[in-house]
Amino acid sequence: MRTHKIRLRVDEVKDFVAAATRCDFDIDISYNRFVVDAKSIVGVLGLDLNQILTVSYNGYDQEFEDYLNHFALAC
Repeated sequence: MRTHKIRLRVDEVKDFVAAATRCDFDIDISYNRFVVDAKSIVGVLGLDLNQILTVSYNGYDQEFEDYLNHFALAC
């Protein structure tokens, strides 16, 4: 399982969901106990975007990895 800690702004959600949708594996985005499908714009917008979000998935896509690195937080 791969995980990334990210922060998203409201204006970045559409592009994030589009990038996740291009992947052929399931992607979850969560904080605390709230977990939603990262390919759902309504689900992602329902999260508190002021929180640090965790993106979790089992597949690999280099383009998606590069995209996530733009939002990555130093851990």
